[in-house]
Amino acid sequence: MEVSRIRTLRGPNLWSRHTAIEATVNCAPAERLIDDLPGFDERLRTLFPQIGLIRSTTYEEKPSMAHALECAALGLQAQAGCPVTFSRTTATTEAGVYLVVVEYSEEEVGRLSFELAEGLCAAAASGGDFDLDAALAKLRELDEDVRLGPSTGSIVHAAVVRGVPFRRLTSGSLVQFGWGSKQRRIQAAEIDTTSAIAESIAQDKDLTKKLLEAAGSPVPKGRPAVGVEDAWAAACEVGLPVVVKPQDGNQGKGVTVNISTREQLEQAYRTASEFSEEVIVERYLPGNDFRMLVVGDKLVAAARREPPLVIGDGVHSVRQLVDEVNRDPRRGTGHATSLTKIRFDDIALARLAEQGMNADTVPPKGKRVVLRNNANLSTGGTATDVTDDVHPDLAARVVAAAQMVGLDICGVDVVCESVLRPLEEQAGGIVEVNAAPGLRMHLAPSFGKGRNVGEAVISTMFAPGDDARIPVVAVTGTNGKTTTVRLIAHLLMKAGLRTGMTNTDGVYVQGKQIDNGDCSGPRSARSVLLHPDVDAAVFETARGGLLREGLAFDRCKVAVVTNIGKGDHLGLNYITTVEDLAVLKRVIVQNVADNGYAVLNAADPVVAGMAANCPGSVIFFAADRNHPVMATHRAQGKRVVYVDNDAVVASEGKKTWRISLAGVPITHDGMISFQVENVMASVAAAWGVGLDWDVIRAGLATFMNDSDNAPGRFNVFKYHGATIIADYGHNPDAMQALVKAVDAMPGKQRSVVISGAGDRRDEDIRQQTEILGAAFDNVILYQDACQRGRADGEVIALLREGLGGAKRTRSIEEIHGEFIAIDRALGLLQDGDLCLILIDQVEEALAHIARRIAESA
Repeated sequence: MEVSRIRTLRGPNLWSRHTAIEATVNCAPAERLIDDLPGFDERLRTLFPQIGLIRSTTYEEKPSMAHALECAALGLQAQAGCPVTFSRTTATTEAGVYLVVVEYSEEEVGRLSFELAEGLCAAAASGGDFDLDAALAKLRELDEDVRLGPSTGSIVHAAVVRGVPFRRLTSGSLVQFGWGSKQRRIQAAEIDTTSAIAESIAQDKDLTKKLLEAAGSPVPKGRPAVGVEDAWAAACEVGLPVVVKPQDGNQGKGVTVNISTREQLEQAYRTASEFSEEVIVERYLPGNDFRMLVVGDKLVAAARREPPLVIGDGVHSVRQLVDEVNRDPRRGTGHATSLTKIRFDDIALARLAEQGMNADTVPPKGKRVVLRNNANLSTGGTATDVTDDVHPDLAARVVAAAQMVGLDICGVDVVCESVLRPLEEQAGGIVEVNAAPGLRMHLAPSFGKGRNVGEAVISTMFAPGDDARIPVVAVTGTNGKTTTVRLIAHLLMKAGLRTGMTNTDGVYVQGKQIDNGDCSGPRSARSVLLHPDVDAAVFETARGGLLREGLAFDRCKVAVVTNIGKGDHLGLNYITTVEDLAVLKRVIVQNVADNGYAVLNAADPVVAGMAANCPGSVIFFAADRNHPVMATHRAQGKRVVYVDNDAVVASEGKKTWRISLAGVPITHDGMISFQVENVMASVAAAWGVGLDWDVIRAGLATFMNDSDNAPGRFNVFKYHGATIIADYGHNPDAMQALVKAVDAMPGKQRSVVISGAGDRRDEDIRQQTEILGAAFDNVILYQDACQRGRADGEVIALLREGLGGAKRTRSIEEIHGEFIAIDRALGLLQDGDLCLILIDQVEEALAHIARRIAESA
């Protein structure tokens, strides 16, 4: 068994809405079927007892090694604690070659699971060994390293529940919520409106204390100290006991509390100096340690923190008791778990010594043995929720403290006997104000009720009902995609929306190109969704990007499918039939929002059939309003777009809206039928987004089909009285549409310049010239700059074969070089002639034609 290719599907895809790893697996004949490997299943289950039932997709198909790989990869992730449930294995058209798809929650973990599953299956096949415990430990460790921590994860989860899309911008905790101009960002528990100044103030504990004191908040007395002598002087000034801590520390690192001797202070000063050059000494406040979480202008959670400790049982030593506590599965080594393991370090040993103990002391039953003075969770402490007990005056105090510093999300540390009374009544005080506070003590406290603090953060960032989405229109099909994308984008811009667009020509924001080349895949779409100046987005969604990565978005407002043709790369990537292609293209329809629309070509039965897969509503379009699909939809009072005499008509129930084709330049007064189809699809999409009809009319009237606005899309030029049409059509369906359009235009002698894309099937290449040979007098064949895997001259030979039975063509020439072929065609033109040039290098070819026209003027 060989895994020859692995793809990461980062969005909704051909197989499911889940993120997934897709592997191409080649099983040798001798090991193809599990039934042909005696004892394999038994050995596999011995090595991995928790593996699920290995089954094939259909009853007729017998399970193969690829199915075992699928089951193992999914099972290993599940046993490692990853929330995954989906997997599938499908046989391809090649014997013994399968596509194995397994869901992942973290990409790196999904890839590792395939690697380990391959080793597991190989061991089961050969009778070898497999260390299951080591494999699961490796997966768990990697998952803990790469997944979001509990604080960031809780905020992301709250966003997902609300329907707000998110994207991790780094491998850390920098996350973007929403799209385009509606985006917001967080870094752990810090949001994008928090100023750097506020964060700097919070890091400077002395400055924070001065600001709070100026605002009337009770704070412990103290000051910064330089050197041990100054620290002891400061301690004597404020009165023992004291607290010594780094001036700009966090997570309780370097903090020592309840210091009552010079010896303790010297050790505490050395500890604090390891974390900061500046050390602060302040009066120790007796009482309990509370963490108050402020989000916006509200106190949303409060917890009482206890330092790390163990309870003696009269049998075990302190070290053994700590080991037992650390076996709690909630305790980990970092911040990914709800609790942290208690550290047995020099600080813990020093704290034991203060109590007359060491690591091997056996404390009596019931004895509380404290291992640290500070109560931070990051050092092994515990938390008890007290949110419902906080006195309103105390809550107001901590909110005021957060606002004085300027933090949107703030952890306020308070020391007092009880949260049931105001601070002033019990000599309590605010000891710290923390930016980017940890949230896990509130999410999953050791005792008490967990609080949904992630939702509180999201509610601060987004108003009720705001899902932070901009309108997204996805367009796919065989022909007309790029023109339709450009026209929809033009209509959206006419409505005043700053619009991002991707297509086979590049990436555009508000009409300005920011990237070039074929940008019809998910990476380019994601770049538009990241752009802060985009109010709406239109994406050409090509088959290649869908197969490689899936969609760039989880759902769209409108999905447009123009048509499905036989010549659209059939035979590539195991897409061999029109039905296969339709299943792939309908992915955008399956991911329409509940309140969105699928815009479908009713005249194409394959496309019309996608309506059943749409979670939202459907707008059908077709020239013939009496088409059975159109008539049924109209009778149900649903939305349709059709042609009535010289106008495009949109209808819903008893309401209709008419747009005269005479006012739509792209259609040449309705003469070019495929452009009329593109207009209908675009009008339906704009309607689905919710644009005003006056805006739609104005947009259609101002969209020109020139080489600047729609390069390579039926661009018409005049040259010495002849008509030149430049188009990027490259499949049989496009040839049919172009011939129909050209037949409606005058032309004495008709010539065509054509090459062919090498990544099409032989029959598709031949069929193009079979169609053109019945409509053109002269044919000039040229070879593309890139043959896409074909041998030199192979494509031209196939094109010539297609002209073998040409009914109209009288002359055929072969030219090496696109621009030379264009020049030859222009040289043959006479007044009143017509020439169709099917260009390959779009921008370069159009520029070449423009130069020749300018030179002849």
